[in-house]
Amino acid sequence: MSITQLIIGHGSRNPRSNGEFERFVKMYQVQHPNLRIRHAYLELAQPRLPQALDQAAHISNTVCLLPLFLFASGHIKNDLPLAVADLSKRYPAVRWKIGRPLGTHPLLIDILVDRLRNVPPEPPCQETVVLVVGRGSSDPDANGDFCKLVRLLTESVPGLQALPAFAGISPPLVDEGLELLLRSRPKRLIILPYMLFAGKLVERLQVSADRYRAQYPWVRFDVAPPLGLDPRLFRIFQERAEGALTGTDALPCESCQYRAPLGEITEQVGGMRALLYSIRHSLTHAQASNHDHAHRPVRQHLLICGNADCAQRGSLTTLAEVRRAIKKLGLHKEIKVTRTSCMGQCGEGPALVVYPDGVWYRKVTPDKVTNLVRAHLINEQLVDELVDHIMT
Repeated sequence: MSITQLIIGHGSRNPRSNGEFERFVKMYQVQHPNLRIRHAYLELAQPRLPQALDQAAHISNTVCLLPLFLFASGHIKNDLPLAVADLSKRYPAVRWKIGRPLGTHPLLIDILVDRLRNVPPEPPCQETVVLVVGRGSSDPDANGDFCKLVRLLTESVPGLQALPAFAGISPPLVDEGLELLLRSRPKRLIILPYMLFAGKLVERLQVSADRYRAQYPWVRFDVAPPLGLDPRLFRIFQERAEGALTGTDALPCESCQYRAPLGEITEQVGGMRALLYSIRHSLTHAQASNHDHAHRPVRQHLLICGNADCAQRGSLTTLAEVRRAIKKLGLHKEIKVTRTSCMGQCGEGPALVVYPDGVWYRKVTPDKVTNLVRAHLINEQLVDELVDHIMT
């Protein structure tokens, strides 16, 4: 039997993040020199999954898809099965296997404990609190697994006060979690990113720590490193690969939003609806191409995302309100407003960016436009509650 193991990453616009993923693949190949191992990305980087699957089907009669993901969100529960269903018709002689994500494995808890205890310059004191930050997902099952993992972490470290938060999409967001922990008046607050590799999200956590450090100088703020290329990560991944090939480690379905109605998200249940959801998400990122914006010199340039996700959240109305407010103030010759394609802030829109200031705002709903325009464009003041990040 000829087997290809295809390691799948999400993909990032940050070359450093993609580089760490590819280092993982190379190190895994070194540990298993007799295996045929390839890699692919779901989006935002090359090689993309469809091409990699097609190539694997030409050289192997068994293709094992191994997602290097922390939790089973829509990409794994929906996108991968749909891709395999399509390939199965074209290559009926090929056996397709899909592995589980890393999940809430005990070794991951051990890695987190080590990351926490090794934050320089000294180990956490009794007055230390911890904010564990995940990526955030529109899948409640994935968010629930993350909260379970944070609970397991607190059970592993006696006396540890830790709360979960998300970098985006799902509440509580990072600022909400920090504000809540600061009410306990800690001496030290550690932000512990539950992310595989360094990248944009980890950089944003450092920016948040710097901002809060300035506001609360009596509290020590530190950011722990992500999981990284820890040897234990490879052991977990090998278990997932073996489980996929033997059929003993199937994807969870009991609380999957594509198969079971949960709360207010029943619109995702059912094969056709799941398919449409997947196509819509793919189109969202397919729109992420550079836009033409040759124009006369202006004082400021506002970019407002008009892609499918942000548009559903009201970005087109926001766009109209911004243009109306700027024209009403007589600033339309000094400030240009451009509708863009995807700016990578899916789930956090409507997204608005102000250049050359380098300020990215999120959740700029139409009712917040007047305040933002007057505060930022006239009074040169940041609207703190809407700031996503500031480019430096």
